[in-house]
Amino acid sequence: MQRSEIPAEGAEAAGSVSPTRVQKVFYSLGQAAQSGGFDTAVGFVFFYYSVVLGLSGALVGAALAIGLAFDAVVDPFIGSLSDNLKSRLGRRLPLMMAAILPTVISVGLLFSPPPDLSQPLLFAWLVVFSVAGRISISLFHVPYVALGAELTTDYAGRTSVVVYRSAAGVLAGLAITALGYSAFFANGGLQRTEGYPGFGWSAGGILFVCMTACCLGLRRFAAALPQPDRVPQPMWSRLPSEVREIFANRSFRLLFISALITYLAQGLNATLNSHSFVFVWLLKSESIQFISYAFVVGLLLGVGSAPRVQARLEKKTVVLVGLSLLIANWLVMQGAWLAGVYAPVGQAALAPMQLNSFVAGIGIGLVSVAYPSMMADAADEHEHLFGRRREGIYFAGLGFANKAAVGIGVLLAGVALDLIRFPRDIGQIAGAVLPHEVQVRLVMVWGPIPAVIAVASMVIFASYGITRARHAAIAAALRARASAPAPGLGA
Repeated sequence: MQRSEIPAEGAEAAGSVSPTRVQKVFYSLGQAAQSGGFDTAVGFVFFYYSVVLGLSGALVGAALAIGLAFDAVVDPFIGSLSDNLKSRLGRRLPLMMAAILPTVISVGLLFSPPPDLSQPLLFAWLVVFSVAGRISISLFHVPYVALGAELTTDYAGRTSVVVYRSAAGVLAGLAITALGYSAFFANGGLQRTEGYPGFGWSAGGILFVCMTACCLGLRRFAAALPQPDRVPQPMWSRLPSEVREIFANRSFRLLFISALITYLAQGLNATLNSHSFVFVWLLKSESIQFISYAFVVGLLLGVGSAPRVQARLEKKTVVLVGLSLLIANWLVMQGAWLAGVYAPVGQAALAPMQLNSFVAGIGIGLVSVAYPSMMADAADEHEHLFGRRREGIYFAGLGFANKAAVGIGVLLAGVALDLIRFPRDIGQIAGAVLPHEVQVRLVMVWGPIPAVIAVASMVIFASYGITRARHAAIAAALRARASAPAPGLGA
């Protein structure tokens, strides 16, 4: 297809209908289920299986990576299905509703393996329910984020939608973190098996409420959206051409590659948080929650300030600032500890680690708002260039980048634990101390290595080209195309 020209930069943006506050609130509950609920809960799995249950770090990493790999592979199929599904509830909501019960059950069973399983059977249990949980949450989340792009086409309005979504995710993550550390993991419970099943099923209950409320609250809006044209080809024959088409857009390619590298760094770092807090900084499990709260405060600050920051800066600049703050979180404390300049432990380490996590929260908050907003802008550019809307597969691409990269990060973290000779039985030994040389290697993998990876993402992302002015020109071109009379009907 021949690419069409856009008007000169500075053209007025196309108008759009803004969603109501109530619609934004109901919509945001979907993110409370995904990044806030599911991701926060599953964040405990690596520590649970590797330290508490004693499964090899490489096996835990491999099992979780398999789940993320399946998740990443099915995302484009779900995105294509979501773009082309026709039903009385619209093209997004049926998939979201179908995902609710499988997600809840998978999360509960992920934290409830039968006692005394052998290593191979424990690995198999983790693989099965990691795969089931990941595919189920993707069945909800891919059409969910595509639906968010349809709430409004306004450049700034999309940021507002993402802010609501991100804030709900943060608050849900905070609630599950508080629930875990206060009710199930208090008094050293992070290293005991008995609290994990109750935590898993409680988290599943929170997911059920959020996902159900999101679907019910948006059912009229979703049903009223335009239905797709009938697609004659089956998905397996049309999907390859759709994937080639989105990668033909340079803006998508840059966003995808940058996100892939950034999420890889985050996955490697986040997977080893609990190991580092417990065995390097010697923090009690009940104290770790206060580091999480500091992170959440920073995240809320980053998310809440994103619209005002984006009003003054381009979205690309906001991402670069956010990544810089994240890299600082991975270098400052870790570098001081490795150099022997500053190495607090126990309660003395709590406040410095809170400050470190607060800064990281601001950075991730800025990035988490800007990335999806930019992907929606790139989807507009795609419609302008190729004449078709591809929100579902665009956000599936972002989801693929996230899951594939986090999966690789988790796998690398698991392999790294075995390579640095992290003791597999240390969780069952009261008062056990990790050898200093193992601590040094753990800190290196936890901080400086992810920082170097993230710098590569910044270098690639620096050439992203959709500015505020360019998006306004694209939106004006789309508006003019929509208002033009159909061929053969006259002016």
